[in-house]
Amino acid sequence: MKFEDSVKKLDEIIAALENPEVSLEDSVKLYKEGAELIGLCRKELDSAEMLVTVDDVE
Repeated sequence: MKFEDSVKKLDEIIAALENPEVSLEDSVKLYKEGAELIGLCRKELDSAEMLVTVDDVE
């Protein structure tokens, strides 16, 4: 999944979690999915940062 797609999905998850009609069970599933997406986004950002840092050094 592309970074931009992950961020869009995170926005959707946040909106769903803010909905009081979402069940506790669904909220937990959404939370776990969001946490996983955040981890993937962090890895992508770390990789991008390393590329920029390497380019700056050269």
